[in-house]
Amino acid sequence: MKVLAISGSLRSGSYNTTLLRAAAEVAQEDVEVVLYDGLKAIPPYDEEDDADIAPAAVAGFREAIAEADAILFATPEYNGSIPGALKNALDWASRPFATNPLRNKPVTVVGASTGGFGAVWAQADLRRVLKTIGARVIGEEVPVPAVHTRTDEAGRLADTETEERLREVLDALVDAVAARQVAA
Repeated sequence: MKVLAISGSLRSGSYNTTLLRAAAEVAQEDVEVVLYDGLKAIPPYDEEDDADIAPAAVAGFREAIAEADAILFATPEYNGSIPGALKNALDWASRPFATNPLRNKPVTVVGASTGGFGAVWAQADLRRVLKTIGARVIGEEVPVPAVHTRTDEAGRLADTETEERLREVLDALVDAVAARQVAA
């Protein structure tokens, strides 16, 4: 099973990207977690540019989503919501609505922040956006507050409780994919 991991942060030292890397480490043997790193290259959404041939970065993003069995999003919280680059990419991925690559795709959302709430508002907003697009949002939010205290000097996640939550999220995605395959 292939899980596409998408971080809403563009920062190279992103704690949310750290969460996704940790998820890849705790995943079951038969689960491949692939980190998507092209978010920054996606141009601002403009319906006039959304023609039969999409910009290359957009086509690549849509293809990466389509090829995955499930998606794991990790979002920081910018001004109480999701980062603009992530929302922009999702606007591109949501077209055309009836056949977009997120339609009925199992997805889940986690989030980290250095503050005390673990990006809960951003996670709630992202879940709402994903549901509106037509994705199958599963599980509960996984807030990781004070994430800077849960990483080691090398910038890796060093918190067994958070690792267990990530394992649970991935297991829920595996179950959702299996249920989807049985129903098909």
